[in-house]
Amino acid sequence: MYNFINMRTAIIDLGTNTFNLLIADVTTDNFKIVHTEKEAVSLGMGGIHKNIISEDAFQRGIKTLRHFNFICIRHKVDRINAFGTSALRDASNASNFALQIKEELGIDISIISGEKEAELIYKGVNWSHTFTKPAVIMDIGGGSTEFIFANKKGVNDMVSLNIGISRIYEELHLSDPATLSEIKEVEDWLELKSKNYFTNKNEDILIGASGTFETFYELIYKKTFPSTIKSIEIPIDKLFSVLYEIIYSSSETRKNNEFLIPIRKKLAPIAAIKTRWALNKLKVKRVFVSPYSLKEGAVTEGKLV
Repeated sequence: MYNFINMRTAIIDLGTNTFNLLIADVTTDNFKIVHTEKEAVSLGMGGIHKNIISEDAFQRGIKTLRHFNFICIRHKVDRINAFGTSALRDASNASNFALQIKEELGIDISIISGEKEAELIYKGVNWSHTFTKPAVIMDIGGGSTEFIFANKKGVNDMVSLNIGISRIYEELHLSDPATLSEIKEVEDWLELKSKNYFTNKNEDILIGASGTFETFYELIYKKTFPSTIKSIEIPIDKLFSVLYEIIYSSSETRKNNEFLIPIRKKLAPIAAIKTRWALNKLKVKRVFVSPYSLKEGAVTEGKLV
């Protein structure tokens, strides 16, 4: 790792659904956030089930990275680290996408493994949550979902599973709202794809890593997730109630919900089914939401660009 002294760093998380930009002033053991923004690129839509980035998604991704690069220039960033996750991991044309970004913008995209993604998610959450008791971190992505079992000493076990909400959307073609048999179909699909990983795994505390879990908070409390650097507990009974509402909601109801960004208006029921499945599978009793995830975990990672 480099010895960063007030180095202005940009992290770009190229997620399957959302591209996230974080700009921070970084020292060796801390950072101060200067700017954040995100763009719903839907990189996996139309192709993730075929292991390809569709042409439309390809162009949306390039357009967003041009914008992010402009923001980095405006903020006089010293280095940019870009991380590709599930959609790029599996796409046969990922190298073409990365090459075009390198040639046009000079940005190297590191396409990371699921295990590396889980490691960075843990590092991010660890900035915001004090592990006084063992817990499992859950990061809901479009292509994959990571589960990291950790305590105050560090990580005990972690897995990255290809059970992202965009994969489910593309593969199962659910009604809207989903029928009871389709909800059961999703749960059976999750059981199959998780390959018995959760057998004999229980955890009292679950920490939801930013993103979708921040949306759950907003739907519960009808207000924007607060600007915080610490995890926030949400009552599990209220979470189950809002999950139920989302699962059985209509597209019209979601369209008019101010706390759902456009891509979540489409995918929120699948995220809710999966979250409820995980909570029940692990027999969770308490839930926290961390404002930090992969990009905060990557902020002191070291390749200069």
